[in-house]
Amino acid sequence: MKAAAALLCALGILWATAAPVLADGAPDGGDLHVAQTLGDRELTVVIRRVEPVPGPVYVDVVTHAGSPPGELALRLLQNGRQASAASVRLGTRPGFHRAGALSVSGAGLWELAIDDGVRTGTIPFIVPARVPSPWERTTNGGFVAAGVLMMVTLAVAVRRPGTTALVPATGAVAALTVAVTAVMLSWSVPPLPPPGSTLDPTAESIADPYGAALLTPADGSRPPVNLVADTDDADLRLTLTDGATGHPVDDLLPHDRALMHLVVVSPAGALWHLHPIRVGPGHYRVKFTAPEQGRYAVTADIARRGGGRQQLRTSITLDAAGGTAPATEDFPLERRIAPAGSASTITARFGTRNLQPWLGMVGHMIVAGPVTAEVADAPIWAHVHAMVPVRQDQPDESVAAYGPDVPFTYTFPLPGRYLVWVQAERGYAVRTVSTTVNVPESAGSSR
Repeated sequence: MKAAAALLCALGILWATAAPVLADGAPDGGDLHVAQTLGDRELTVVIRRVEPVPGPVYVDVVTHAGSPPGELALRLLQNGRQASAASVRLGTRPGFHRAGALSVSGAGLWELAIDDGVRTGTIPFIVPARVPSPWERTTNGGFVAAGVLMMVTLAVAVRRPGTTALVPATGAVAALTVAVTAVMLSWSVPPLPPPGSTLDPTAESIADPYGAALLTPADGSRPPVNLVADTDDADLRLTLTDGATGHPVDDLLPHDRALMHLVVVSPAGALWHLHPIRVGPGHYRVKFTAPEQGRYAVTADIARRGGGRQQLRTSITLDAAGGTAPATEDFPLERRIAPAGSASTITARFGTRNLQPWLGMVGHMIVAGPVTAEVADAPIWAHVHAMVPVRQDQPDESVAAYGPDVPFTYTFPLPGRYLVWVQAERGYAVRTVSTTVNVPESAGSSR
């Protein structure tokens, strides 16, 4: 009896120890942040903790300085059908605005549509299924079997003392051994990647992620994406097609909190950092009114499922349409420019320690050059992030505790004149500093 009691005690301890492991097979959910340039509004749409169970979905919309007030209609769509709707009223003050609760009926592929009455952008996301991992099933089965056999052992020991009770006791020990082994092995097995991160999501792969993982190809790379830019009324239209098939590309993953980071530079060197809305598979658009006539450089940073991050470049010639170039500010910059091929450091000094993370980073630096004639012909384009860690417990824009110095490190590969823009956020306003940098040749270089 004492041995049986000790075994039951050990069973309880191991069950408690194993409890965190039982969640290995189900993603624990997380907030999804996606920047959207919707008409005249620069927004961050936050889908709060997409859990792998049916239930409410809460959406916050973060507005930035200059975004007009008004009301946005939100709709949850599955297979093109509306499942839930809500609205959010945006005030005159920038910041967080909570929409009414939406609801999902189950796991699968979903879209959140954001409608301002003129334009509608859609954000694809996945509600994962709560699927136990093989280790979880083995652990649970072993513990349940051990518990049942332990009860049988106690019953047999009471009614028929002797060696008869050893048979179910041996089975209980064996079942417990299997459960403990599964627990120990699960600690060394890497978790599955989130649904839809490496494999095209389907209803089947979401419902059976472990079975789908067995079918994942060893080489998940995908061809480069073609980018075509044209205009339609007051919008810049962007079309993404697969370089191999020519089919629309609709497998973009949010990276740095946007589906697409679009940089547009005017012939005079004005910069727009925009986040086009998705209006259909492979089709994105953003409001853009050219302030001057000429050839504009267009660069898009994307992350394709299975294809990694890609930088797409093109140019477009526009007529002056009465637009206004984004304002820049005169914050001091400390520049330590090394010869081409060596690391340089540029530090922006924004004055006070109240900068907010924007797009998940404290600061962004965009580089174009060397510029000899038109900016659109510059061979080097880069999007660099500040070397400042962001707090992981509160990584959204509600935290204003960074700065005042925002340092960047970048290696200019070629000598010449570069255009550089540094951006950071304070008071829900994106501050931009522009400058030019002259990079000398490296010692001993020859042309």
